[in-house]
Amino acid sequence: MRLVYAFDEETPGGRELLGGKGVGLAEMTALGVPVPAGFTITTDACRETMRTGDVPEALWAEVEEHVERLQERSGKRFGDASDPLLVSVRSGAAVSMPGMMDTILNLGLDDVAVEGLATATGNPRFALDSYRRLIQMYGEVVDGIDGHLFEGELQALKEQRGARQDVDLTADDLRELLASYKAIYEREVRAPFPQDASEQLRRATRAVFDSWESPRAKVYRRTYDIPDDLGTAVNVVQMVFGNKGATSGTGVCFTRDPSTGERRLFGEFLVNAQGEDVVAGIRTPEPIERMRETLSDAYDELAQTLERLEEHYREMQDIEFTVEDGSLYLLQTRTGKRTAQAALRIAVEMSDEGMVSREEAVARIDPGQLDQLLHPMIDPDAQVEVVATGLNASPGAASGAIVLDADLAEQRGQAGEDVLLVRWETTPDDIHGLIHARGVLTAHGGMTSHAAVVARGMGKPCVAGCDALSIDMEARTLRIGEVELREGDQLTIDGGTGRVIVGSVPLVPPAIDENFGTILGWADELRRLRVRANADTPEDAAKAREFGAEGIGLCRTEHMFMAEGRLPIVREMILARDEDERRAALDRLLPMQQGDFEGIF
Repeated sequence: MRLVYAFDEETPGGRELLGGKGVGLAEMTALGVPVPAGFTITTDACRETMRTGDVPEALWAEVEEHVERLQERSGKRFGDASDPLLVSVRSGAAVSMPGMMDTILNLGLDDVAVEGLATATGNPRFALDSYRRLIQMYGEVVDGIDGHLFEGELQALKEQRGARQDVDLTADDLRELLASYKAIYEREVRAPFPQDASEQLRRATRAVFDSWESPRAKVYRRTYDIPDDLGTAVNVVQMVFGNKGATSGTGVCFTRDPSTGERRLFGEFLVNAQGEDVVAGIRTPEPIERMRETLSDAYDELAQTLERLEEHYREMQDIEFTVEDGSLYLLQTRTGKRTAQAALRIAVEMSDEGMVSREEAVARIDPGQLDQLLHPMIDPDAQVEVVATGLNASPGAASGAIVLDADLAEQRGQAGEDVLLVRWETTPDDIHGLIHARGVLTAHGGMTSHAAVVARGMGKPCVAGCDALSIDMEARTLRIGEVELREGDQLTIDGGTGRVIVGSVPLVPPAIDENFGTILGWADELRRLRVRANADTPEDAAKAREFGAEGIGLCRTEHMFMAEGRLPIVREMILARDEDERRAALDRLLPMQQGDFEGIF
């Protein structure tokens, strides 16, 4: 049984064998899209590892063979001291699980190779930046080091140097930071950072397999009914670098707006950065349109490539890309997560464009997702105190008590309390809190950050990249501009506009757009079942008719008496001392129930 396939090889299986990311990389390679060279370790290897507790020994011989092919193709050597080949190790399950499993970049660097990379590229800052990123990601993913230890050192150095962004740090600054990172690693692991590239690759591969069984991945699978026995593939990809300088960058882009469904390029990018900076929400990126100003040729190529990919897949695509010294590379393509509103618009417009049939357009709509369209929005007549505005990352509005960590959000949410999760940025480990929160507000991150993507998939409001927000975890307080709030205070977010509002504000039902009616109309043309509603009041019946019900299937008459003005009369009837009292109560109830039946029918 083969366990490894190169991106440019034909394979006997699809995403069940190669995972969604591996299939996407292979298909893009076949289409002639610019993709870095690499190979996929199959889900079979992951399942065997889970079954036996050990990585199959035969796997490493295949991995070494494919690394040799990468070396021949690139002219570089893995672990070389003068011009090293570097790779990334990225998870990729058959079913998309954004951010739930692990990635490590820049594998192959060590204390000697980093100096060789600096000399070979003539860019010491880039080499040092790549190495410190490797130590942090490897430490977190492989050895379980708390990422805040690394981030704390970075933040302290930036404050000391007066640097607003990571890119403002010099090569000398990064050399000092690198020494701090190595000290953290050695202190936490009680061993120095591994200097053998093959050891790095083996341990990273095992860590990605293990991330399939991580608590956050299990929570996500339970939430979305994904089987536990699928396993994840591992993609080993030759590194391309977005952190080489002003003509390099990285980003995430959708072929259509995932919030509204509008047909336009939607996404974000960062100059002189690596991909995790965008998706992890560590830095707040620029809108994709700004890329045209600084990397115009790469932007034009990106737009053309995305159009090709959408036509090929006949579906809205979510891609990750890197620009290295002006050259574009795509690192991933997958069907994009979207709101219910966007799903309706995309389905209708793709049918109108001739890309899909009406039958396929209707079949693409998840009926459960349509419930999102009924979520409330802020009453336009309400008087509100807007204290800040962030990025409108996921539509809808929510009010709730402020909670500052995911564990508390889960605890209070399970107790039935409405809570808002407020964080510097969310990580995949916050998934259990996101599930139980009414919405999420972050200080960092953009429209394609982890918080935004997961919130949109769950139909929850999200405001991201709120620069005015600062959080004091020790005091359990937050400051938004000049306003200080404590954990437990009420806050409201409007994910449609990005507004952050003090207190709890009135919410109203949303307006249903024309695409909803179009899809329901097409569904009526295609369906074979008749649809009737449960309706107990005239209001229920009117709403059912508004949504296309053909009649009433169940009318529970006892519910007619639950209104505030009717319950006392029902109690009088039940507690009547004689038949006359009971009949008097029934005489008062009769016109009420008769009126309801007339209103329903």
